[in-house]
Amino acid sequence: MIKRRDFLINSGLALGALAIAPSLAFASKERAIGIQLYTLRESLPKDVKGVLAQVGKAGFAEVETFGYSVTNGFFGTSVKDFQSILKDNGLKATSNHFDFNSFIKTGETETLKSYIETAHILGSEYVTIPHVITESRGKSVDDYKKLAGGINKVAEICHSNGLKLAYHNHNFEFTKFGATTGYEVLLNETDKNLVDFEMDLYWVVRAGHDPLQLFKEHPGRFKMWHVKDMDKVNPDFNAAIGQGSIDFKAIFAQAKLAGMQRFFLEHESNYIPNPVESMKTSFDYIKKNLV
Repeated sequence: MIKRRDFLINSGLALGALAIAPSLAFASKERAIGIQLYTLRESLPKDVKGVLAQVGKAGFAEVETFGYSVTNGFFGTSVKDFQSILKDNGLKATSNHFDFNSFIKTGETETLKSYIETAHILGSEYVTIPHVITESRGKSVDDYKKLAGGINKVAEICHSNGLKLAYHNHNFEFTKFGATTGYEVLLNETDKNLVDFEMDLYWVVRAGHDPLQLFKEHPGRFKMWHVKDMDKVNPDFNAAIGQGSIDFKAIFAQAKLAGMQRFFLEHESNYIPNPVESMKTSFDYIKKNLV
């Protein structure tokens, strides 16, 4: 366990190297294909071992976790056992979605310490802020600046413990405040050396914005992506990658400009015929057409 006196330590040489070294995951031309496990949220809590086996069998190399609990681990599976199952299936949890709302609101660090310990056990590079509750994100530019300050504090702690921090967007960050948006405030007010962004491509497009334009305006900030397609008939629904309305080929062509180092397939709704088969369909399209 991380001891209180060791929590806010300065990183040693090994941790410092981990924090600043470029990712080696894409030393080859072909990028690893990851999946946000929320895609399988209905079945994963019921059968962690079986579902992770399906993920590995489908060909994925990386996962991004969700649902971690200090008291319950990953759906009743301890972090060490979860890591063992991942390893048995050729998987690595390179990023983790953790609930940071308590820290952002109150500065409470006990849960944050558990997140850091969990990420280290899993051998992860990133911890990621997946969602900010309404009262934390606020309703003005000043509120978003305050939120950015909270994110910077989380990032400082993560960095000092050898981890990187990313912020994952939905569509609410694109609420307009005069000539700007909440997302622009976060991009401009967070420390570029400490805070990366995990761009959810679906939510950017769903909010009426162009990922390519954001890449041009903020090159290098979007180290991770969520690759999630939009149904052609009902934009509130997802689709298997390649079967929806988002032009992923154009987006992947600008991966270097974005700074993208890894990405995770995510699918939240409208599975055809079911989550596992939809996952496989998306994987096959990505492998054949995008990496």
